[in-house]
Amino acid sequence: MHIGPFALPNRVFAAPMAGVTDRPFRQLCRRLGAGYAVSEMVTSRKDLWASLKTSRRANHDGEAAPIAVQIAGTDAREMAEAAAYNIERGAQIIDINMGCPAKKVCSKWAGSALMQDEPLALAIVEAVIAACLPHGVPVTLKMRTGWRADRRNAVALARAAESAGIAMVTVHGRTREQGYKGRAEYDTIAEVKSRLRVPVVANGDIDSPRKAAEVLARTGADAIMIGRAAQGRPWIFGDIAHYLATGEERPQPEVGEVRRWMIEHLHDHYGLYGEAAGVRSARKHIGWAVRVLPGGEELRTRVNGIDDAKQQLRAVDDWFGSLAELHGRLPALLHPNDETFLEAA
Repeated sequence: MHIGPFALPNRVFAAPMAGVTDRPFRQLCRRLGAGYAVSEMVTSRKDLWASLKTSRRANHDGEAAPIAVQIAGTDAREMAEAAAYNIERGAQIIDINMGCPAKKVCSKWAGSALMQDEPLALAIVEAVIAACLPHGVPVTLKMRTGWRADRRNAVALARAAESAGIAMVTVHGRTREQGYKGRAEYDTIAEVKSRLRVPVVANGDIDSPRKAAEVLARTGADAIMIGRAAQGRPWIFGDIAHYLATGEERPQPEVGEVRRWMIEHLHDHYGLYGEAAGVRSARKHIGWAVRVLPGGEELRTRVNGIDDAKQQLRAVDDWFGSLAELHGRLPALLHPNDETFLEAA
């Protein structure tokens, strides 16, 4: 599996998720088996580049290659400038966001809203590719199947993007209208794959090794991308890669391993955000990790009331230590397809 000049170790990717796939989380996913991880989206608005949020998103210190940055916006010139801005800060692959369904993004005609205006969408693709070409930086595209059920135009837009020079296309198997509701459909992804020569990545509702294999077989896609199912269990990438390579499922990780991963992640998280902001933003990662485990809700409530990093670390470390005394491996108490799991995500 290649993206431009970059050879990837496997075809199991971490999806860009705003407020989730920051540098510490991407690095954790890569360590635990993701062959590739894309940053949370960076705005094309120059007036926001100096903001603390954007500066953190553009921080790639210590990150392994290839460094992939997703950009979002509605103006072709601004998107080209955003690509150049991020390349200066270490981006080695630029991904264009035409998949985000969030109202605050789509209301400004960015994200998946761009799929309603194919000429504008293509103009953005062409401008970004032109800006990246002198640097040898490949450009990829993430989209949905369309704006709504009667306007599924992923095939047409993907073919136009390929003709413009796009290096890879990722398709989430839902329309923007669906958001994350209902079930992803894979027939559109299969059609996109059948019409393109560049790699195509399938995304949407892939939450287990067996589901990953089924989606690859059904779509013919070159790779899969995992989003919500990685929240709280970033080892899913390694589980899927192992299954695809061997046909065998790995056992649940040992509690001691999860404890170590969690503590390492928290240290990295505080390092990027600082103690005050880091303690608050780490709460969601802790909550996702323990949401379906015995006593997890009690820890989640307790952590939400802690404002000190050392106390937060101690609470998490002690909780996992107690869990390790009861369970050698993480107990599989709830399948990720369960509605409670998906609502928590």
